[in-house]
Amino acid sequence: MEMIRGLLLIFWIIVIINNVEGRFHYHKKQNKNNNESPTPSASVVPSDPSSSSSSPSSSSVVVPSDPYVNNPAPAPEDDDTTTGGGDNCTTFDVMSFGAVGDGVADDTAAFKEAWKAACGVESGVVLAPADYCFKITSTIFSGPCSPGLMFQVDGVLMTPDGPEEWPKADSLKQWLVFYRLDNMSFTGTGTIQGNGEKWWDLPCKPHRLIRFFMSNNLVVKGLSIKNSPMFHMKFDGCEGVLIDGISISSPKLSPNTDGIHIENTKSVGIYNSMIANGDDCISIGTGCSDVDIEGVTCGPSHGISIGSLGVHNSQACVSNISVRNVMIRESDNGLRIKTWQGGTGSVSNILFENIEMENVRNCINVDQYYCLSKADCLNQTSAVYVNDIQYRTIKGTYDVRTTPIHFACSDAVACTNITMSDVELLPHEGQLLEDPFCWNAYGTQQTLTIPPINCLQDGEAQTLAEPHKYTCNN
Repeated sequence: MEMIRGLLLIFWIIVIINNVEGRFHYHKKQNKNNNESPTPSASVVPSDPSSSSSSPSSSSVVVPSDPYVNNPAPAPEDDDTTTGGGDNCTTFDVMSFGAVGDGVADDTAAFKEAWKAACGVESGVVLAPADYCFKITSTIFSGPCSPGLMFQVDGVLMTPDGPEEWPKADSLKQWLVFYRLDNMSFTGTGTIQGNGEKWWDLPCKPHRLIRFFMSNNLVVKGLSIKNSPMFHMKFDGCEGVLIDGISISSPKLSPNTDGIHIENTKSVGIYNSMIANGDDCISIGTGCSDVDIEGVTCGPSHGISIGSLGVHNSQACVSNISVRNVMIRESDNGLRIKTWQGGTGSVSNILFENIEMENVRNCINVDQYYCLSKADCLNQTSAVYVNDIQYRTIKGTYDVRTTPIHFACSDAVACTNITMSDVELLPHEGQLLEDPFCWNAYGTQQTLTIPPINCLQDGEAQTLAEPHKYTCNN
């Protein structure tokens, strides 16, 4: 019996030794394939099936929804500035894609590649870092992209310096275009430099510095935008736009340098921004509704304008516009509605409230005879219908070269339901002008105005002929 027990003991010892050797050989085989020993305390992460088995530690990730998956951007260099910002956030620094950032080299290709990479990642960020100046040529940044995309400029992003540097093959009508995007932000602490000085005296110039086209749920925040050849920023065919805390600047005599222009765009908020330029501070074109403007300082500029509308006998529809708590200074116009003769459609439900003026010409102005030259000023019987316009708590000083209140409405289509309340406008210098101008304008004075506006007619205007021409379905 003792002999049998001894044999069994020897047998189990042999089995145990063989199992230990088996486990050792298994781990040794894995070490050979991975070229490194696993960390005992770390979890084993399965490698990306699309990655090479010889480089399981690669930092590149293929996103299935990446629209550029058949032509992916090259993986960025491994440095501290191109990092993941969490499970759903990746930052793509343009420097890691070959940008130079010296203001001389053309960094367009680096921005395009960074955009491709960020576009395919949820909450991706294209980063133009501080302390660098990036020159890029006319570029369309298009979607669709994964949601939450951010284009963050903390340095300087600039155009080529004037027409001599502008590539012959590039469009002269635009520089940066953001197209077919949803839930995208254009933000940062940096500067967008338009280099418009060499264009302003020329007949041909890029029309838009920054254009958002057919995009929704947009945020523009924190940026400084300077010296556009023409319009600084344009939104066309968009819905859901928030502009907050930006600065726009160009010289007072720079032509057609509108600050923010919107058309065919709905649900817009413009807040807490400063705009000084050579044309309209903010201009609102046809097809706009539900626009809220508050906390904006304009000037020098041409003020806040609705229009021009109805050019070439077109229909124009603008409604539900609110402009509140705004400062307008040293400007050729204050609050203006301008339409061409011959147009149709309507401007309705407009509120101007708590507006401060400082040395402004044409503080309150409705002009239904707008034109650019005498040849364009043919008398026509139709006009865009202007209705339900409120001016509440409009105070400050005006330039005495023109009357501060001017309602020049169409002979055939009167302006109706104009409300004046708590309007006090005094001359910045010189004598008080007591002759506001009204033509075919109907409304009420809820309080006495300064200067008095006795020319505003009470009652109802003549019924519109062909009312269907002035009906809008916003």
